[in-house]
This record gives sequence, C-alpha cells and structure tokens, in this order.
Amino acid sequence: MSARLVLAGAQPLFRKEILRFWKVSFQTVAAPVLTAVMYLLVFGHALNGRVSVYDGVSYVQFLIPGLVMMSVLQNAFANSSSSLIQSKITGNLVFLLVTPLSPAAWFLAYVGAAIVRGMVVGAGVMLVTAWFAPPGLTNALWIVVFGLLGSAMMGTLGLIAGLWAEKFDQLAAFQNFIIMPLTFLSGVFYSVHSLPPLWHVVSRLNPFFYMIDGFRHGFFGVSDVSPWISLGVVGTSFVVVAAIALSLLRSGYKLRH
Repeated sequence: MSARLVLAGAQPLFRKEILRFWKVSFQTVAAPVLTAVMYLLVFGHALNGRVSVYDGVSYVQFLIPGLVMMSVLQNAFANSSSSLIQSKITGNLVFLLVTPLSPAAWFLAYVGAAIVRGMVVGAGVMLVTAWFAPPGLTNALWIVVFGLLGSAMMGTLGLIAGLWAEKFDQLAAFQNFIIMPLTFLSGVFYSVHSLPPLWHVVSRLNPFFYMIDGFRHGFFGVSDVSPWISLGVVGTSFVVVAAIALSLLRSGYKLRH
C-alpha cells in the first residue's frame, strides 16, 4: 500500500483520537499539569539548596525539564493505551475492524495522537513551571527531538499495552509495574551520578533515562551522557517497539476473535 493511501486512511482516525482527548481536556491536559506543579512545589521546596547537580543550575531548574518530559511520556502512553482498551471494552472497535485501514494507518493514527497529547501536556507543564524558575535554553533542537521521539516511543508502548490488555486492571498493572518504575528511576528527580555504583549501572540499562537526559541537555548544555548516545539508544528502542506493534497489528493480536 502506498504512503499516500496509508496517510489518507490514518487521517480520520487521527482526528477522532485528537477529539477524544481534547473533549475532556480538563482531565487529560489540565490535571497532569497540576500534578507536575505539585511535584515541583514539594520536591523543590524540600531539596532546593540542599542538592547540587550541575554547576550554576539550581535544583528547581534541574527538576523542571525532568517533570516536563515525565509528563510527556506518561500522557503519550495513557492516550493510546486508554483509547484502545476503551474501544475493546465498549465494543466499538468492530467499526474500525470492518474498515480497510492498514496496520500502518492504525499505527500512525494512534501514535500520532499520543504524540500530540504528550507534547501539549509537556508545553503546559513548561509554561506553568518555568514561572517558578526559568530553566534556560541551550539547544532547542535536542528538546524537540527527544520530546517527539520519547512521546512516539511511549505512544507505541501504549498501543502494545492496549492490544495486550483485555480489561482496565491489566492495563493498570502494565502501567504500575513497568511504566511508572522505569519513569521514576530515570533521573527525573536526581542525577544518576549521585546513585551507588549498582544503581548507576541499572539506570544505564533504562531507556527512559536516555530520553530524559537527552531532553535535559537541550536546556543546560550538560548531561550525564552524550546526547548522541541518548539519541542512539532512544532511536533504537523506538524502532524495536514500533516493529513489535506493527507485527501485532498485522496479526490482529487480540483484535479479531
């Protein structure tokens, strides 16, 4: 199938997914922004002036990019996973199954909408939290690249989780036991160099760490690892999960019974 047909098929589903989360934007956009502000107030008040990470960078400034990226990742995952599981449970997934949409069109629509929601929430968190302590800006390109690539990867993971789960409990388990630990152990609230040797090594095995570290590099020009290494790790991880998601879609995994 040509790229033009894939895009033409993906557009209606993409618009439907955008409208789905935007109609409840108070829940899907405003609530995550408020949650990030609460994290900033609690951790910033408790640790600012007591924790030193980078020279010339306060802890609050260090924390803001991590909170922004954490919000991007979590909401990108939530968008694709919740949409698919809702369609399964309510039974309206059948209306998509009878269409001639290709697996690639499904993938582009769900992941594309997840990227939009993740980036919208991230922009909202940045606008609100930067009022407390502007984090600075060294290279906007790194910020955009890791924001888009990170949200695409999480949107793809959400698609996989939505395909696998058959009820909300299973989806919650996927998020609570995989996504949340990987997110909180990725350096959002600390530099991995402050960890004991064992946990420092474990953090290097976490692809979420590279998303946040590369994203943070765009603000300060410094990071725990080279942004090129981070880009390679995140890019490779995205290719792997995208291949898995497309393979599941082609096979109709837990979609056609």
